[in-house]
Amino acid sequence: MPGVVELLAVAILATVALGLYRIERGPTNADRMLGSMLFGTSGIALTLVLAEIAGLRSLLDMALVFAILASITSVAFVKRAWGADDR
Repeated sequence: MPGVVELLAVAILATVALGLYRIERGPTNADRMLGSMLFGTSGIALTLVLAEIAGLRSLLDMALVFAILASITSVAFVKRAWGADDR
């Protein structure tokens, strides 16, 4: 089972690399934001996997804080990007 968890961590790191690629190459700001959301989600997942590997409960709290920050960032981006058209 530990080998599977490490393999999962490597797969999540691959999605982080894909997210960074989308942030760099995204033709629009929305593509870049989706790439950063993928980066954030993958970071949360990687933190949860590392919590399982290391057995540290504090990493679960850190993943929760990352999730809250990611949702606040998404709302802020939407309000800034699409809220300006309404004014």
